[in-house]
Amino acid sequence: MKDDITSKDQSRKASRRGSGRPTIADVAKLAGVAAITVSRALRDPSLVSAELRAGIDTAVVQLGYAPDPNARALASSRADVIGVLVPSLTNIVFADTVRGIYDELGDGPLQIQMGNTHYSPREEERLIRMFLSQRPSALIVSGIDQTETTRKLLESADCPIVQIMEYGDDPVDMLVGFSHFDGGKAATNHLIEAGYRRIGFIGARMDPRSQRRLAGYRSALETAQLFDPKLVTTTLTPSRVSLGGPLLADALAKVADLDAVFCNNDDLAMGVLFECQRAGIAVPRSMAICGFNDLDMMHVAYPSLTSVRTPRYEIGRRSVQMVLDRLAGRPIESPIVDLGFELQVRESTPHIT
Repeated sequence: MKDDITSKDQSRKASRRGSGRPTIADVAKLAGVAAITVSRALRDPSLVSAELRAGIDTAVVQLGYAPDPNARALASSRADVIGVLVPSLTNIVFADTVRGIYDELGDGPLQIQMGNTHYSPREEERLIRMFLSQRPSALIVSGIDQTETTRKLLESADCPIVQIMEYGDDPVDMLVGFSHFDGGKAATNHLIEAGYRRIGFIGARMDPRSQRRLAGYRSALETAQLFDPKLVTTTLTPSRVSLGGPLLADALAKVADLDAVFCNNDDLAMGVLFECQRAGIAVPRSMAICGFNDLDMMHVAYPSLTSVRTPRYEIGRRSVQMVLDRLAGRPIESPIVDLGFELQVRESTPHIT
């Protein structure tokens, strides 16, 4: 018992050496959770699980932590800015999401500060450090594949964080998006069920989202006992329409009897269509094509192209709703929101059996 008391006293002394009183960071370290989790638990206990709440309460008592009113006043003096980080400002996929963010925010007092990571983990870390130094009201960050350092930065941020465009069970704070794995699997299963057997995958850039679509494709083919590594053709080159043709040529050089291709985005699918038309490959009679994201061009192409429709605009709107609810102290129905996707079947993938 004496040893326990001594240990607690030492913990208190260690935590007080810096500022003279224990901090949220001290509580978080002792409880084994992120600082933002402690902040949420103290602000509204219903926002965290009973198990986490019990651990945090124990740490608060053990350290003798009491909220600093001066720190609270400082925390409330945040910039009227929501930082938004996306990997590209020219890619229409992210442009649609940004449009949803702006439309939902409307004419309120909060402003958007954009950051373009250029698909670079190092640039993402740099921008998040810069944004956090400006004390934003919230951050909206694309993806769930942050580096360990960046993840720690986000976990220690005392503001709402929404990760977007993905689905998973371990967000930093809140998450809204869909499963790229399930989308890739659904597209491939559609081609299998339509009767195609030599189904290629064509991908570019191969960022984490593309990798998950590829994993879904592979899972579907393996289940159907149709997978062959030669069916996969990818490049790390940034995606563009003009890349679809060369990648299709590479795919056909490896597997001459391809009867369908699943492209990891619509740009490549359009490029594949153009190459088929140039080379005299009839679509869909000799080659079925499926894309991903369902941009406007897919339904006006000739023939119209099947694609996986993703809720890009709605993701932007919902992320702002979650931020505004958190800032207003309203309860969050669920910190993880799966908006799903829809397979849009068109002329390029008819049933052949």
